[in-house]
Amino acid sequence: MLFPYTYVPHQMERMQEFIDFIFLEVWCEARSLGTFNLNSFDGKPDLKELMESFLWSDTAGADFFYGHVERIYNLFLGLTDQQIRELQQWYRNNNAVEQICHNEPHISIARYNDIQAAYPFIRGEDANTNLFKQLENFFKGLYSKSLLDLAVVKEKVGNIDDHYKEFMAVNTLGKCPFCGISDVLGIYHTKREAYDHYLPKGIYPFNSINFKNLVPACHYCNSSYKTVHSPAHTAKDPAGERHRRKAFYPYSANAHNIEISIELTPTHVDNISPQDIQLSFGPELINEEIETWKDVYGIEERYKNKCCSDTDGKAWISRVLDERHNYELSIEGMLQAEIRTANNQLYSDSNFLKKAFLTGCNEAGIFVETDE
Repeated sequence: MLFPYTYVPHQMERMQEFIDFIFLEVWCEARSLGTFNLNSFDGKPDLKELMESFLWSDTAGADFFYGHVERIYNLFLGLTDQQIRELQQWYRNNNAVEQICHNEPHISIARYNDIQAAYPFIRGEDANTNLFKQLENFFKGLYSKSLLDLAVVKEKVGNIDDHYKEFMAVNTLGKCPFCGISDVLGIYHTKREAYDHYLPKGIYPFNSINFKNLVPACHYCNSSYKTVHSPAHTAKDPAGERHRRKAFYPYSANAHNIEISIELTPTHVDNISPQDIQLSFGPELINEEIETWKDVYGIEERYKNKCCSDTDGKAWISRVLDERHNYELSIEGMLQAEIRTANNQLYSDSNFLKKAFLTGCNEAGIFVETDE
């Protein structure tokens, strides 16, 4: 990730607050609260009003939410203290998104597969008595238009389109931070980018409506490269195991300051191909996060192809060679001017990559002074 987003607090965080209350104060306290009723929500009046509205609503979103809350509550009634403590810990850990990204040793993240494999007690005979299936359906379905677009939900927690506008009013670079090469829609667009579940909601339970885990990303990063790849776990190794790893936290308070250098095999300008390009990234201190980023977002493939494009890498070379006459500069003078400009506006027109590419071209001997 080239640069972090600035996190923007918003009313929509209340939805996560509602889910926190439901999980920790209602479900986990089910045995002391007794038979399911709306008095269990007295500690969160707005949530209680929402549940009352859902009870009498005939919309699919309302039925989905209320029905799952009640069914899961009744299944928690049959759990032991130890089982409830285990679920509480999974819930808290999976919502500690920043600590997960840092791979802090005391945070053990749970996947759906981990829960299902480790605790057969949560598998019932059918869907309604299968706690695992009910939790899976509920948390995968929380981030859905049929629920979030309901008028009563918008009244309580706001509108995700409004969240996006406020978010982009603060995060104004206009580039996707995961690749740096694609634009993202901003405040003057009538449409918006999709929010990526950084920790995929199909893999990790409990954090599907946590805005620390929801990150606007360009279409290519979200839908073409990342898809369901997890920053928190590697792909399967030869033994079929996945391993935890560090990843960039999208809302880090500190800039990543990624360094990119390019080494080219000397070749003719017109024939540069990805095989001629060697990319190096730094600093070493965040090497594990960089390797995760490169893996999840296909960074090396995308950057190499951009450097080989007629309208990018080859055009950058042509500008140095051809435009220098207009500025009455030597090749070296024009090259340094282009690098200075790129360095001053790193995320404009992929300048962070242009700078590395032109430097690599120069070191490969592509820019040679002539007597013209």
